[in-house]
Amino acid sequence: MPDYFRPYLAYPARRTYPSLAPTWCANGDLTGTHAPFLRGINFPENQPSKADPEMTTPTRFFDGPFGRLVLGRISITGLAAACPEPRIAFLFDQAEIALRLGEFGAVLTRNEILLLNSGQLAVPVEDPAADAGPRMLVFQASRDWLGDRFPAIFGTPDHAAFRRPVETVTRRLRRLADALSIEVLNDQFLSTERLEFMLQELTLSVVESFVARRKSAAPLWEGSRFADSRIRHALALLRAQPNKELNMDRVATVVGLSRSRFYDLFQLCTGIAPRAYLDFLCVETAITRLAAGGSRISEVSAELGFSAQSNFTRFFLNQVGVPPSTYRRASFREEDMPKGGIGETRLALAKGADESPAATPAGNPEV
Repeated sequence: MPDYFRPYLAYPARRTYPSLAPTWCANGDLTGTHAPFLRGINFPENQPSKADPEMTTPTRFFDGPFGRLVLGRISITGLAAACPEPRIAFLFDQAEIALRLGEFGAVLTRNEILLLNSGQLAVPVEDPAADAGPRMLVFQASRDWLGDRFPAIFGTPDHAAFRRPVETVTRRLRRLADALSIEVLNDQFLSTERLEFMLQELTLSVVESFVARRKSAAPLWEGSRFADSRIRHALALLRAQPNKELNMDRVATVVGLSRSRFYDLFQLCTGIAPRAYLDFLCVETAITRLAAGGSRISEVSAELGFSAQSNFTRFFLNQVGVPPSTYRRASFREEDMPKGGIGETRLALAKGADESPAATPAGNPEV
């Protein structure tokens, strides 16, 4: 695994993962080249306090060529820090945060997305409690990484790509944000390739939903690897219903390309083959369903087009490194669940599944 891919924990982790080594970060000093967005843990004299309630909720930082991905609690000092790079953020917990955005104000909930241009600030009206502030997922995107993918939009440092800082989140982006949050919390199972795929999907979806649709689209795609509208159409078809039985020849026909030309262009645009892209989408859907707790593994398997649950289990094990049942159990840590709403539902379902003898038929631990 590349050295750049590792989580920065805001305190020494109780678990250690050989492939994902945690590093110490205290008093809000987020090591690296990127400006802080979320709060680090404030410990007296840089020492962890046994009474600090956040000892059970780590703040995770992932650095790489893509920039920095953070899951942590909100603070005034973190949100108000000027940042030279664009930021995309979602609330993880069910909460409402009133923000000052220059001369204007807005309320951020799980139904909105925060889009900050370079240098733009979003300041909470009230400083959230240090031990109980809502958690937020933030992608602080590298200018070079963005410029390589969308040069006409992000290639110029002073260009303001986002017209409004708060937008109503799309269903696709909400699912991506939840899947990313789940993956970050289960970082012992997270691969470099899957993280970069999801961040690229996140950025592309933001551009398609909030940038390209509101301006003359053609110039904005100039120089982009996603400039070919036929491939963007194909991506939309794959995202609409990830299913292992999807016929790629049919997708090529629908978008007006021969099979060979479709495969060549798809690889050029996305960096991976169509089947590999579909596999990533299937994993994303699977982890979201498993972590939500409302679906049996057999139901997830059928939804994704697997002819047998055993085939799905082998696929998931090959892609993620653990069986679906193991991933689902890891997703039900009470301290990691979003507070309120879906988090409470997930916890109730998880406890019900653990306590009910009928929840898991004997002899079939993967159901």
